[in-house]
Parts: sequence; structure tokens; C-alpha cells
Amino acid sequence: MNAVVVYRSKYGSTKAYAEWISEELGCDIFEYKEIKIDDLLKYDTIIYGGGLYAEVINGVYLLTKNMDKLKGKKIAVYSTGITPLEYREYYDKLVIQKNFTPEMLEQIKVFNFMGKMILEELSLPHRTAIKALKALMKNKENPTEMEKLLITLCDASGDFTDRTAIKELIDYVKM
Repeated sequence: MNAVVVYRSKYGSTKAYAEWISEELGCDIFEYKEIKIDDLLKYDTIIYGGGLYAEVINGVYLLTKNMDKLKGKKIAVYSTGITPLEYREYYDKLVIQKNFTPEMLEQIKVFNFMGKMILEELSLPHRTAIKALKALMKNKENPTEMEKLLITLCDASGDFTDRTAIKELIDYVKM
């Protein structure tokens, strides 16, 4: 198998998953800023990982803006975030639709892994955004279930990464 893992990680969980995937597959691994689209053309399988920020997978445009060059490649994309995995409907509707066209999804298989959020480690802009989001959601008169979840997630702090979560992605790549 001629595969590569490319990742863009701000707080470390996306990098951890990239390293685990690379170890399992015995394939090359590159940080996003170390590779260009033309470098990816020599691989049959491309795995891309990025953190989730306001439903956007960090850096995934490296692939999405170059889909014409990647025709025929097996592509897996994973995101990391702190939204619980049982909220699949949220993920499918907002995240997948915001990042990929239906045509892209014919070639890309998408996975979601739990990441980490250590409040003390967040950058000032991220801490500020979380506080603002929490305040906005708390001031809603009749918050939806998702808005209530967002209030709870604003206070979540911890490392929720799980190496066993990559099994489905590994199985997909090996098919």
C-alpha cells in the first residue's frame, strides 16, 4: 500500500491520531505545512486529519480545492473535536455539508474522532470565542438540545483521544 497521512494540529490530538494511523499502516506522515498537493500525487491513498473549528475541518481545503488532481485516489478524512460521537446527526448535517460537496463524498470517506480541550492550553482567541459562545447560548430563551450541549461543551476540559477509535478508518484504508 502506498499511503500517506497528512495532518494539521493545533493542540495535539489530531497529531496523535495521525501518528497512530501511520504506525498502524506503516506509511508516511507529514504535517500540513510540510507538503504540497503535487507531493501527494505519488500516493494511492491519502489520509487527512484536521481539528474541527466552527464545523470546518482545519486545512481540509488542501484536498477539496484540488479534487480534480486527486481523481482515482482513495481518500479518508478525519476530524477531531469534542462533540460526543452520539451526535452523529449534527456532525453529518453541519460538518460534512459545510466541508464537502456530494460529488466529493463519492471519493472521500469521513471519520470523526474525539479530541482534547484543555481550557488552560487554549489560545486567547479560542478561550474568548468559547466564552462568547457560552454567553450567547445561555441567553437564549428556549435553547435547543444542541445549544444546551454547546453550553456543556464550553466547560469540558480533558483529553478524550482514543487510539482504538482509528480501527474503522484503518479497515477502510486496507479494503
